[in-house]
Amino acid sequence: MTSPIARARIFIDGEAGTTGLGIRERLTSLPVELLSIDPAARKDPSARRAMMAQADLVVLCLPDAASREAAAMADEMGSTRPRLLDASTAFRVASDWVYGFAEMTPGQADLIATAPNVSNPGCYPTGAIALLRPLIEAGVMDTDHAVSINAVSGYSGGGRTMIEAHEHHGGPAFELYGLGLEHKHVPEIELHARLSRRPLFVPSVGHFRQGMIVSIPLHLADLRGTVRAGDLLDTLRRRYDGSPTVSVAPADAALVAETLAGQDTMELRVHGNDEHRQAVLTARLDNLGKGASGAALQNIRLMLGL
Repeated sequence: MTSPIARARIFIDGEAGTTGLGIRERLTSLPVELLSIDPAARKDPSARRAMMAQADLVVLCLPDAASREAAAMADEMGSTRPRLLDASTAFRVASDWVYGFAEMTPGQADLIATAPNVSNPGCYPTGAIALLRPLIEAGVMDTDHAVSINAVSGYSGGGRTMIEAHEHHGGPAFELYGLGLEHKHVPEIELHARLSRRPLFVPSVGHFRQGMIVSIPLHLADLRGTVRAGDLLDTLRRRYDGSPTVSVAPADAALVAETLAGQDTMELRVHGNDEHRQAVLTARLDNLGKGASGAALQNIRLMLGL
């Protein structure tokens, strides 16, 4: 764990976006100094570089291409460069960046605490990886298992255009998307869940602002050995025992996606029927909380030793 930095200085590059605003709001709970750029200069490379030079930690809340440019700008600063936490998709499968899902595997939080560059996880991958990786590491599921992932998110995850469409014009009640099967979160899920076979991922959006459910159906006979639903539950409980942010909850007959809106925690469940040899794994979280800004705050605390 890093030693705490006295009144660390943080610059959010892209603080006007949904994730940036969420991080800024959460930072009020930490003993840090927030550096803000003049809005008129937020696209000025020299002004942004000057802000970076003053910061201990820079949080990138930018589109992928802009995040890559910002990271290159930081690298040009050499030994005086700040540490980076990137909220885009740009570096989530990069080998020289540490993946910022602290609960993913034992020791991950320590890697985040000392890393110069950390990539904040995606919202859908946070739920999927939390469910899958413990099963693979425990030897319950083969890495080449044919995984199908279904997920629904609140419309706030779709950015400004989707938010405006839903809040001002009344968006659709439910919409499947990503049906070209090229969603940008798939490589992230495949790598960090330790799958060797590309998962089938079907995301959707509901007409509610915040919240998310990720669900993974399983045929128990396709898993290793004679596995019962309780074995899956025990595996998840062992992995997340004592975690303040990830809990393993009892199965329920129905789940509402918005329940954790505004919270930075995640609930995992195993809904099983041993007679039919079937189970459904679910993860419920706030797409803007544990799925975005809440995860960023957790990583900031680790990186600054708070």
